Amino acid sequence: MIGFFIALISGALMSVQGVFNTQVTKSSSIWVASAFVQFTALLVCLGAWLVSDRSSFGALFKVEPKYMLLGGTIGAFITYTVIKSMELLGPARAAMLIVVAQLFIAYVIELLGWFGVEKQPFEWKKAIGMAVAVAGIVIFKWE
Repeated sequence: MIGFFIALISGALMSVQGVFNTQVTKSSSIWVASAFVQFTALLVCLGAWLVSDRSSFGALFKVEPKYMLLGGTIGAFITYTVIKSMELLGPARAAMLIVVAQLFIAYVIELLGWFGVEKQPFEWKKAIGMAVAVAGIVIFKWE
């Protein structure tokens, strides 16, 4: 149950962060805003590490396959695309499309067993759930 609430908090924080970051670009640029976001995230992570974790950064060199270390690089492009989509579509439309894209790609990753994730069998109820989510976007956007 705690995972459920953490996921809800994550979604809420992502939406708020997207709005904040989009507003910051109005006074700077998208890459300045993105760099600031990533830099402040680094500071928070280092602070949390100092207070709670203290595991060795050397362990990063043991990560296999090495492409798994690209999460931060992907994060920079996530920041950029969230800012741009919220700027162009507004927070609600952008968030809906972002969530459906996340859901679709996550399901494909599970189905194909990519990136070390345990392969899962296809389930019609999940495909129908995805279709309902897409229908929700169409209904929400329909004017």
